[in-house]
Amino acid sequence: MIKYHLLIAVLVLILPACSEKKPETMPETNSAAATDAEDLITLSPAQFESSAMQTGQMSDQVFSKAIKANGMIDVPPENQASVSAYFAGYVKDIRLLPGEKVAKGQLLFTLENPDYVGMQQDYLEAKGQLSYLKADYERQKTLAEDNVTSQKNFLKAESEYNVTMARFESLKKKLSLMNIDPGQVSEGNLRSTINIVAPISGYITGVNANKGMFLNPSDVAVTITNVDHVHLELNVFEKDIQLVKEGQLIRFNSVESGGKLYEASVHLVGRTVDPATRIVNIHGHLADESQSSLFPPGMYIEAEIIVDGKTAKALPRESVVGIEDKYYVLLKRSSGDDLTFEKAEVQVGRMENGFAEILNAAAFGPDDEFLTVGAFSLISE
Repeated sequence: MIKYHLLIAVLVLILPACSEKKPETMPETNSAAATDAEDLITLSPAQFESSAMQTGQMSDQVFSKAIKANGMIDVPPENQASVSAYFAGYVKDIRLLPGEKVAKGQLLFTLENPDYVGMQQDYLEAKGQLSYLKADYERQKTLAEDNVTSQKNFLKAESEYNVTMARFESLKKKLSLMNIDPGQVSEGNLRSTINIVAPISGYITGVNANKGMFLNPSDVAVTITNVDHVHLELNVFEKDIQLVKEGQLIRFNSVESGGKLYEASVHLVGRTVDPATRIVNIHGHLADESQSSLFPPGMYIEAEIIVDGKTAKALPRESVVGIEDKYYVLLKRSSGDDLTFEKAEVQVGRMENGFAEILNAAAFGPDDEFLTVGAFSLISE
């Protein structure tokens, strides 16, 4: 029994000692070292060259401050024409379709009205009377100078001549507005139709007349738009308007452009605020007028107006890879027989012109190199 109790006492003393020494014999795992190993990527020179990879350092880039705007493409008033007729008539012939291109002076449609003949007849009568009245006026003037006739007769002849001259010139001007040559009328070539021609070159954007329709002078028969010069009409909130100045750069795109950005500049800044929307109108001109044909009037656009800029450290956009709201780059660690890169997290600011602003650039050395081409495939794996 005594031996049994001694055995228990010995076991009680031995077991705690064994449990205290056990941690010393367990293998220690370095979690930080394992994480670092996962962030390292090693490439052979052959792999680097075959994938056309490139390295580079951070560079100073200018990043702009911009305000958002939206609006539409428009044309100046002188590039739009609403075509009507100075004199009422029936549409005799019209062969136009929206989208058709026309040149200035090109025939658009013809009108017919018997009154046109009557106006030409009045012109011929006034012209005939003018010849007689002019001769009588000159005769009475000579007689008055010689005191052969009374001043009353001379004044009457002068008045009749001037009145008829005014009527003649008025009818002549009306014939010109009707595109009727007074010279042809004087030769006896009277016509009951008149031609309506395009006042500007451009594209037909509306046809509101048809054959047989009676057209009044107040009716708009055809609309023409010249798109050789288009401009931007943008809307900016009043809180931002003090930042906008003439000459500032505008970058814009449309749904049709597929995300491609085009450039323009601020030409005019509105001076009034719309009381309902609290916006101010900004008028912009394209940087390249040859691109006008790409933007039909009325097209909706989204834009940003560059109002300020700052210089910051940056890397090419391709070298920065975004994963779950974080951004990473590959930092070059060695360049011996093999190339070793470390995946490093960066804080990204603005992205512009193919570059990404690196907000934590101070965490890297001035001579550090990064994988600038080919990083996406390696980091994403």
